[in-house]
Parts: sequence; C-alpha cells; structure tokens
Amino acid sequence: MDKISIRGLEVFANHGVFKEENVLGQKFIVNAELVCDTRIAGKEDNLEKSVNYAEVCNLITKVMRNNTFKLIEAAAENIAEKILLEYDLIREVTITLKKPWAPIMMSVDTVEVSITRKWHRAYIALGSNMGDSKGHLDGAVKELDADKCCRVKKVSEFIVTEPVGGVEQDDFLNGCLELETLYTPYELLDFLHKIEQAHNRERIVHWGPRTLDLDIILYDDVVMYEDDLIIPHIEMENREFVLKPLCEIAPYIKNPVNGKSIKQLLSEIQK
Repeated sequence: MDKISIRGLEVFANHGVFKEENVLGQKFIVNAELVCDTRIAGKEDNLEKSVNYAEVCNLITKVMRNNTFKLIEAAAENIAEKILLEYDLIREVTITLKKPWAPIMMSVDTVEVSITRKWHRAYIALGSNMGDSKGHLDGAVKELDADKCCRVKKVSEFIVTEPVGGVEQDDFLNGCLELETLYTPYELLDFLHKIEQAHNRERIVHWGPRTLDLDIILYDDVVMYEDDLIIPHIEMENREFVLKPLCEIAPYIKNPVNGKSIKQLLSEIQK
C-alpha cells in the first residue's frame, strides 16, 4: 500500500483537562499518515482516484475546532475514525497529535500522542434454530451492516444443519459473512452480543437451542487465547456447518495457526 502524509497542520482549539484550556484554547499540531492505493491516480493523473489531502486537512480542522476533548487521545481517536469513515480509499491511518503548550510547569518541546487505526477483516458465523431462523440471520446481517464501524462485504447462502453437542433440538440454519470493521476483537464481540440480545438470545443450556448465535471465526491474522475470546475460533476446524458456508465466500483464506486454507480444512473433515 502507498502512503500520503500530512505534516505539521496547525490548529488552534480548546482541548484539555483544565478549564482555562477549554476557554482560552491553544495551538495543536497534527500529523496524518494515510495508507491507500494511489497507483490508479498516479497512472491516470486523476485526483478523483486519490485522496484530496486539502479536504483531509479541513476535516481534521473541523474535528479539532468543533469539539472540546479533555484528552488529546480522544481528539486523535475522533480524527482517525472520521477519516476512515469518510474516505473509502483509506485503509489505515496514523494520527500524531502534538500539544506544544501543555501546562505541565516544566520545560518540554511538546507532548504528543500517536495512534494507528485501520479497517480489519473478520469472518462471522451465524446460526439459529428457534423461531424465524432466517429472519434472525437476515436481521443480524442488516444490523451489522447498518453500524457505522462495520461493512458487510459478503454473505454466504444459509444451509440447514443438524445440531451438535448431544442436546435434542431442531435443526439449525447456518451461514457466514465477511466483515470489515473498525472494532477491536473485544469491541466486535460486545457488539455481536448486543445483536444476539436484541434477538432474545438466552444462554441457558450449553450447546442448546438459540434464536441467534454469532461467533468470530477469524479476525485478520490475529491469534489470541483468552478465557472469553479465542481467535481463530477453537472449534472451527471441526464444524462443517461453519467451514461449508465460509468456504463459499472465502475458500482460500487461511487459518493463521496452521496455515491451512478453509477449502483444505473442509476437505479434511469431509473425507
């Protein structure tokens, strides 16, 4: 990916913990590094195929001037999010926000914070075997796509599968979707739980029936093992009802733990 850099943008704004900072204001300096593909713009010499850095400077200035944040961390987060939501071409952004007049009663050149934020790619498994199962799955897809920090890119066909785990219950309707998101894994997990709760999901019987089940299967190339979140999903390689719809939309995406593609994993359990 290519990069467009904005350095030393000066903005007078009213951010800070102290009341005087909010009232009197002070100078801030912003650097922005925008990761995007500029090849077509460069080959065609066409601004419409690139990112207009003058517009980005105006956006940064508006965020800084139209808000009052206690922390420069909050200002940086808001700038990064606004840029990523505004410009589809930008995949990643690094914001460095400097506060040269920081009231710390010591001689320093500047105090600054630097953050990097990006669009992440996640794969979500969907399942339901209570009530209007298709309605629950369709609703979850719409609710994910309606959230400003999520973009549903692909959705598999829904398939009917037999339940696993030994609990007597109705067959499931299962599917998978590909998602771009600004959420961290835990933020995404929390959002999925909220959608489940909106569909009256109850966690009473382990492996039991449910109105809606949403699981993070993959998230970029992240490998994490926590008590409440394991990525890649710990059971994905044993679940044909996950691998089959996932293979439909992403056959060659790989499990970062063993390097095997979804297509390969599916063929192994179907032998």
